[in-house]
Amino acid sequence: MTRLLVSAVALVIGLAAVAGHADQGREGRAGGQAPGQAPGQTPGQAPAQAPGQGRGRAAGPPATARASAPKDFTGYWVSIVTEHWHLRMLVPPKGDYSMLPVNPEARKIADSWDLAKATADPDPCKAYGPPALMRVPGRLNIHWTDDNTLQLDTDSGTQTRVFRFGAAASPAGQAAQLQGYSVASWEFLGARGRGGVPKGTGQLRVRTTQMSGGYLRRNGVPYSENATLDEYFDTFTEPNGDAWLVVTSIVNDPKYLTGPYTSTVPFKKIPDRAGWDPTPCRADEAR
Repeated sequence: MTRLLVSAVALVIGLAAVAGHADQGREGRAGGQAPGQAPGQTPGQAPAQAPGQGRGRAAGPPATARASAPKDFTGYWVSIVTEHWHLRMLVPPKGDYSMLPVNPEARKIADSWDLAKATADPDPCKAYGPPALMRVPGRLNIHWTDDNTLQLDTDSGTQTRVFRFGAAASPAGQAAQLQGYSVASWEFLGARGRGGVPKGTGQLRVRTTQMSGGYLRRNGVPYSENATLDEYFDTFTEPNGDAWLVVTSIVNDPKYLTGPYTSTVPFKKIPDRAGWDPTPCRADEAR
């Protein structure tokens, strides 16, 4: 029953996030404005005004990302596989790119994938890049490394992602890498009244670029170095006290996709690192 409830809630949150950001995109597109972007705001840059800095307040240093966080995303989380079990808990068979908006070029690459060759590949981490990593079964550890930087570690593949608040959208000269370059910002839901935004009324947005390319699905379905990833992290607590993290991901890739690929996955909060099991990247296993 809990899994059905989580799946339903995750789907509703995911669809709401996608619909909301689609509406924002239509409103701003005529002027070249990105979804959720304020006029004059650089894409991926955190809002210039921190919560609580309203009219009539004395000017002061902006609040840090940690201080202005609408919710607490830190802690240990375990993935709960409530759908697409055969695609996430097993290595999908060759040629299975169902539900992925791939073009003929991507299909050709996926159809040529071979498990034996993938296992012998000196780079076994192609299925552990940001567009696919959150769908890999395992555990997460989210924690602050400083007041404006969140870090997300996974035990599956032993990967680390860094979310930078207030950073430039894409620093010039930085080479593409597996985990890319991620810029984070808070998206506050509802009007900002006197006293700032109340806790629990926002979500975390992360935009990742400069990825080196990899697999959307571990059976060789590709994404390219031109791909971008927008993610929306939200949390909620059930009446019984169980805390959940829901991650909605939107991948765009002009080279291999015919349109956005959207997915939503849930994670359940666990009290500590019990069960934390760091594993290397593996091409022939689900995690």
